[in-house]
Amino acid sequence: MDKSELHLRDELIRVNRILAERGLIRSSDGNISVRLKRNLLLITPSGVYKSAMKPDDLIVIDMNGKVEDAKSGLHPTSETLMHLEVYRQRPEVNAAIHAHPPFSTALTIAGKPFPVEFIPEVLIALGDVPTAAYATPGTQGLADSIHGLILEHDCILLSHHGSLTVGHSLEQALIAIERMEHAAYTLWITHAFGTPIPLPPAKLENLRKIGKGLREEQ
Repeated sequence: MDKSELHLRDELIRVNRILAERGLIRSSDGNISVRLKRNLLLITPSGVYKSAMKPDDLIVIDMNGKVEDAKSGLHPTSETLMHLEVYRQRPEVNAAIHAHPPFSTALTIAGKPFPVEFIPEVLIALGDVPTAAYATPGTQGLADSIHGLILEHDCILLSHHGSLTVGHSLEQALIAIERMEHAAYTLWITHAFGTPIPLPPAKLENLRKIGKGLREEQ
């Protein structure tokens, strides 16, 4: 195992622990992957308690989902097909996080769209955040549900099932989910004070243009 792989294993575990500590994943739920080489991914195992996960628990798979390296008794996450869909469509993406942020997920359960129209930084940093149609977890249907969205969006809500964020790095994908959840939480708090007031449409379009330009520069 070379130094770059060791670094990525450590980085994935670091991000995994941040997600667990902030309540964005619970128990053994959620899954993370990172591009190890052009045709290899490092991915979290199924059924392992996230807060106790270690670098050598991570599994190496190829772009067909075949296991190349794994500790005895461990198997790749049941959401491997969704992760593979991301990397096949987005060769520039190096990391993907599927988590269960409670406020963002609650929006999908209530049938509400993600609130990009209230906080300027959210629309600039994330762009529009669509909600994929519900699909059974761990199936090809879940991978299919993001097929038409992942080309244009780095952040997707999965109906009744959490979120998917991608980025050039694990930290970038982590920052995206933190911003998503903060926006959903802020909207929830706002309802305690009164009716949320969205920014005017012209202002939102300007924010979209600014955000698109910044993301294209990355």
